[in-house]
Amino acid sequence: MIRFENTSKTFRRHDVLSGIQLAIGPRDRVALVGSNGAGKTTLIRCLLAEYTCGGSVSVNDMNPRRQRPEVLSKIGFVPQLPPPLKMPVGQLIRYSARLCNSSPQRIETITSGLNLDVRRIWRQPFNKLSGGQKQKLLIAIALGRDVEYLVLDEPAANLDPDARHVFFSLLASRQDSTAMLISSHRLDEVAALVNRVVELDQGRVVLDEQVFDTVDLSSRMMCTLTLTRAGSAMEKSLRSWGFAPATGALEWRGSIPGPDRLRFIGMLSRYTALLAQVHMQAESRSTVVPDRDETAATTGARTA
Repeated sequence: MIRFENTSKTFRRHDVLSGIQLAIGPRDRVALVGSNGAGKTTLIRCLLAEYTCGGSVSVNDMNPRRQRPEVLSKIGFVPQLPPPLKMPVGQLIRYSARLCNSSPQRIETITSGLNLDVRRIWRQPFNKLSGGQKQKLLIAIALGRDVEYLVLDEPAANLDPDARHVFFSLLASRQDSTAMLISSHRLDEVAALVNRVVELDQGRVVLDEQVFDTVDLSSRMMCTLTLTRAGSAMEKSLRSWGFAPATGALEWRGSIPGPDRLRFIGMLSRYTALLAQVHMQAESRSTVVPDRDETAATTGARTA
């Protein structure tokens, strides 16, 4: 179990994370969404003990800073930005395999599936590779070992379409055995993988939504949105979903197909600064995103 308890982080008196309450269990596959600057990468770096933070973070009841080797042995990590390593590719693969109790052959097999021939770049320094080559190699290292958790920060950002397909197929093969925390701007890409969506905005959890593995293809969800102010770009997106103003210009209503719920939430995540409240209801189930003023009291509450 990964736990964030009242986790906070401040840079130059600016609160990047504010009182995060979040638990990720062994069967959770979480899409971590939010706009740039929402705190997604900072949260991940606190988990990996790259940053000190207020409150507490734990992995299987272990402290990542005090028990870092034990914690990192449980986690496969793909960073958003590749590290500036000068180590040759072959040496990096052998070192990573030895460190992670894996085998170089297993890592090479995954790189081959991602259409990266590491033998051609075996002696090249890692920092001289292209962005796509770096990303494929880091993915192969993360997936080339048996771990309890995969933590992926924009993992498909530099991948070509074929490699993206292979990558998400590899993740799908692990979804029954490995908990996942996937930070991504493209919720539609990970929609088929995840069973939970957590949205950050200004360092707070503003949405924690359980996504059911099986969705009635004929279901629809009624949705009411309250905006903080009128915004032409968001209004255009809402109209494309068939929404229309209800009471004044700040309240919008419409319905969405149940299977498109994740794609709709992904659209909303681009406009979190304009959202005061979201209410979604299907049959007898309802989901409410609290008013911004109530967020401090309700962040971290899981809803379905």
